[in-house]
Amino acid sequence: MTDAPRITVWNENVHERHEAPIAAIYPDGIHGAIAEGLRASLPDATVVTATLEQPEHGLTDARLAETDVLFWWGHGAHDEVDEAIVERVAEHVLSGMGLVVLHSGHFSRIFIRLMGTTCSLRWRDDGDREVLWNVAPGHPITAGVPDPLVLGEHETYGEFFDVPPPDDLVFVSNFSGGEVFRSGLTYRRGRGRIFYFSPGDQKYPIYHRADIRRVLANAAVWAQPQSPRELPTVSHRPREWFTG
Repeated sequence: MTDAPRITVWNENVHERHEAPIAAIYPDGIHGAIAEGLRASLPDATVVTATLEQPEHGLTDARLAETDVLFWWGHGAHDEVDEAIVERVAEHVLSGMGLVVLHSGHFSRIFIRLMGTTCSLRWRDDGDREVLWNVAPGHPITAGVPDPLVLGEHETYGEFFDVPPPDDLVFVSNFSGGEVFRSGLTYRRGRGRIFYFSPGDQKYPIYHRADIRRVLANAAVWAQPQSPRELPTVSHRPREWFTG
């Protein structure tokens, strides 16, 4: 596949429309800031956005068929995402579409659906320092990313994080309060690649940072389909050499 994926950035777009301090940080929405960073880092990529309030949440079957990698940011409106859309997205991931789940998206219906666990974690929000350590040197998602990557203020996530053991543990975070957190994880579901990345609370200008944008661009390239998209299938007919 090419290094110029077709990307859809999905965001529930609730905080920015109802909370002035967050609108001031993200005047074009969190989705707008993420898309801006991806376009700057991957100038040959096609980047579009979709939000919760659009018909079918902006995730029609046609849109998903034209998406190599879907970014997902959610926080306050997980329960408003239609289960039929969740199943539609899951089917596209199983067929090979990449999925990058961000921050509070750990509680999104699509992430829980694909992980098969509660995806719960410990948290507090008092603007603590977060230090992300690269624990997978040489992984494509870490290329060009500072090690460590330091966020002066952020929401604190902590273990235990109820997700399955990842295929790759890419980043581990620690905080001034003593918490540690698996902040960058990869998975494969069916033919699809999934990356969970925890930085990105709406109260902080995380997605304007060049180092965070580099992680997201790397993730988009890594997560794009590695072969033509199709659902994995298994024939139930016996092979000829079984039947003689």
